[in-house]
Amino acid sequence: MKLNNLLMVVAVAAALLSCGGGGGRPNFGDNEYPVTAVETSSASMQTTYPATINGIQDVEIRPKTSGFLTKICVKEGQTVNAGQLLFVIDNETYQASVRQAQAAVNTAQSQVNTAKLTFENTQQLHANNVVGDYELQTAENTYKSAQAGLAQAQAALASAREMLSFCYVKSPTRGVIGTLPYKVGALVSGSNVLTHVSDISKMEVYFSVTEKDMLTLAKAEGGLNGAVSSFPPVKLQLADGTEYGYPGTVVAISGVIDQATGSVQLKAHFPNPDKLLKSGGSGTIIIPRTNEGVIVIPQSVVMEVQNKKFVYVLGDSNRVVYTEITVDPQNDGNNYIVTSGLNQGDKYVTNGVTKLSDQMEIVPITPERYQEKINEQAKAMTAGDIVGAMKSK
Repeated sequence: MKLNNLLMVVAVAAALLSCGGGGGRPNFGDNEYPVTAVETSSASMQTTYPATINGIQDVEIRPKTSGFLTKICVKEGQTVNAGQLLFVIDNETYQASVRQAQAAVNTAQSQVNTAKLTFENTQQLHANNVVGDYELQTAENTYKSAQAGLAQAQAALASAREMLSFCYVKSPTRGVIGTLPYKVGALVSGSNVLTHVSDISKMEVYFSVTEKDMLTLAKAEGGLNGAVSSFPPVKLQLADGTEYGYPGTVVAISGVIDQATGSVQLKAHFPNPDKLLKSGGSGTIIIPRTNEGVIVIPQSVVMEVQNKKFVYVLGDSNRVVYTEITVDPQNDGNNYIVTSGLNQGDKYVTNGVTKLSDQMEIVPITPERYQEKINEQAKAMTAGDIVGAMKSK
């Protein structure tokens, strides 16, 4: 029974607190409102931005030639090294071309050898005045022509070997194999992406900030390079809501503004020793920021009207003044950093602000006394009062 009564008191107190912080306040009957003095403090805030995750190098693997896949040498998710064989494409035709080109080289080499012997023999005969200049020049031209023919045949052989090498698709970099959409026997060409190789030892995380925020930061730090270097280490929240275990570093800012969104893209590098991050993933970049000597107030005490923010400040004769304030656009979702409108030592109303009006006279009490009165009223409420309080939430 005592436990039930305690739970009922807690529930009613929660209902009263909810009313006090948002749509209303407990009905104390004496016009009492809690006020607190403005003080400066340090504030640890954070700003979040949606982000996309890519490997430090994502390479599309496409064949340079057309043909049927005859062998797949890797599996999805496998780590490969640069130069490792990934796929084999039917290469019988290209092997035949290489053999044919090699035969042409052999023939051309024989012709060169014969032309060389002829030229050398003609040189000796010419020296002994057995043959004339014409025969010598003809022999020399034949030798040079044979050499040119050999060079042409060697070039054709190199081209044939290169075409044959295209049938052996190798990895251009170290990384992890992506999906394998094509199976052995599939006809592929350069328009087909056989897989992706992603170097995920380090990850590139892209996120965007507003043009206004970027301009403010760039002006404060003397340009984009200064803005990059001034960025604090950033955090990454993963898709499951957990925080990634390694901090990241902002390394680049795009020089182009997206006209559709009015934002500027930034790139951060994150180490990935555990291979937890995968290319193509998503997350949220968290940028922490510490502000010293600032005025911080709860968002629950602030009213917003036509994009302007107001609080009730305690004035002369205990009359509240409807006061406009400006706040830092970056916030943690619970508090505001006030940039103007409040000064240290001012007193503002912390609960029941929707029940107030400008120049309304109140009886100020401390937040601690306000809580005590809530607890007292909760204990004194009847069952009907409890139902009414719950309905009024």
